[in-house]
Amino acid sequence: MRLIPSSRRWPLAALAAALLSLSTALPAEVDFQYQMPAIDPETASGYEEKPGWATERFAVAAANPLATDAGYQVLKAGGSAIDAAVAVQMVLTLVEPQSSGIGGGAFLMHHDGEAVVAYGGRETAPSAVDETLFLDEAGEPLDFMEAVASGRSVGVPGTVRMLERAHREHGRLPWAELFTPAIRLAEEGFAVSPRLHASLVDAERLRNDPLAGAFYYTDAGEALPVGHTLKNPALAVILRDIAEHGSSALHTGAIAEDLAFRVQNHPSRPGALSVEDLASYAAIVRDPLCTEWHVYRVCGFPPPSSGHLTIMQILGILDRLPALESPLADGQPSAEWLHRFLEAARLAFADRGKYIADPDFVEAPGGDWATLLDPDYLARRAELVGEESLGSGGAEPGNPGALATAWAVQPTQPESGTSHISIIDEHGNALAMTTTIEQAFGSRIMADGGTGLPGGYLLNNELTDFSFLPEDEAGNPIANRVEAGKRPRSSMSPTLVFDRDSGELVASLGSPGGAAIIHYTAKTLIAMLDWGLDAQQAINLPHAVTLGGPVFLESDGFSAETRETLSARGHEISERELVSGLQALQVTDDGLFGGADPRREGVVMGE
Repeated sequence: MRLIPSSRRWPLAALAAALLSLSTALPAEVDFQYQMPAIDPETASGYEEKPGWATERFAVAAANPLATDAGYQVLKAGGSAIDAAVAVQMVLTLVEPQSSGIGGGAFLMHHDGEAVVAYGGRETAPSAVDETLFLDEAGEPLDFMEAVASGRSVGVPGTVRMLERAHREHGRLPWAELFTPAIRLAEEGFAVSPRLHASLVDAERLRNDPLAGAFYYTDAGEALPVGHTLKNPALAVILRDIAEHGSSALHTGAIAEDLAFRVQNHPSRPGALSVEDLASYAAIVRDPLCTEWHVYRVCGFPPPSSGHLTIMQILGILDRLPALESPLADGQPSAEWLHRFLEAARLAFADRGKYIADPDFVEAPGGDWATLLDPDYLARRAELVGEESLGSGGAEPGNPGALATAWAVQPTQPESGTSHISIIDEHGNALAMTTTIEQAFGSRIMADGGTGLPGGYLLNNELTDFSFLPEDEAGNPIANRVEAGKRPRSSMSPTLVFDRDSGELVASLGSPGGAAIIHYTAKTLIAMLDWGLDAQQAINLPHAVTLGGPVFLESDGFSAETRETLSARGHEISERELVSGLQALQVTDDGLFGGADPRREGVVMGE
């Protein structure tokens, strides 16, 4: 029997009322009547062909069929894109806990038919931490996975606060109503999907958490099988509370106390996140970064996201190289195009590693992030792309503008995880939202909100997106070092595209995938808008990634000739599974067309 500290126990009357409410029907005046869908999990967790989906009035694309269906039902009931996003995210917390949830953060790009707004729900570092957070007793960086699976990695979550703020401004249906799908699925159960099962099999450290180990594994320590009906009564109670009381239910009271307790009492490396940190968290509205590219206006998230700046640097460098007769060979990116793309990525990632961090703590080069996209600067960077690769570590940061501080280059660290949602409603609203708890299953810490019931939600490990080292050997500070209240640099790249002249919406897209999000999204933008492929065809193209070192090509994605050509040009090549999770919606003459990544379980739904 697990004892719950008295300060974090739900009052018995409140818990009984919450449990009773799970079985009650929605009030008669509520227009949205959620219907439990008859959706089976997909037959494989690997690559499965997707058809692409054409709709006329609205569409939603998300990483799990149950989540997509929740958003679809909200849109069908007359809800807005934001309404649908709330419903989708809450279901993803339940059915795709390895990727995102209420214990994490998100970036949301929103267009209401006139203005584009960037809503920031990125996690923050607790007030009691400093730049030594990920250093051991000898002042050396911790082992990365040791840091991940600990209380030190948990940042103050921001997804719910961000969605609540966006809903206040753009919601059409009541906030509480949007939690119904996730609550019903948590109460009545859902079938464990192949992807969730496969993720559980690989998540050795998740078994060590007492709540998660008991919830996701059998008594014999085996991952719950595909098709197992999984109920999550603790999450159902938590979501009821958030539905009724808003984000304050997560950031104050019993749920917040339980969250802080889990972090501060981690058995190996406890963290410093406090109830005061949770209560003081604020979602931020930022000005989006919108960049003209060909006949389009591409809008993405500003720092602390590195996504838009790095994507547009890649595209800008490619545009300043001599034109290719054809970037495709036998329907795949040609070796010549791949060489250029990878070299542009090396140069862009070199700048990313030096300059981009939380703008509340770090000044942009020359006082303006646009200096990184200045045409003359990109032309100078493009001159560095030759016939031979710059090679691992060969790309140095450029000098786009004067700096107040001599920043050091951050060493490369692993990044992974995340989920993406794209939605276009019938009211003229569109959004792209990338949402994350970082690693698969985040910090491997589960919280049950103090309910004592089975299940709950996973806490993020977002603070490991900071540089573990605070400075280089010369004592120069690293821009993305840990500081109290700071938001770690991200690669999330939610993107909205518009016609440059008319201002009409063209597309919404984004992807999970850690730092490779940038490559996945850049390639898809080029394929859709420059090569004329539809969303599904663009998503299907094989991936090529470099963070400045070796080149990773998607397994079985490219010909032996392409691999040999890249090797001959100096690229250090290896093949591996590159599991993106791209979602894309594009506006067509007949309505909308959506694509979902064949590498994951996502689908598109709409009418």
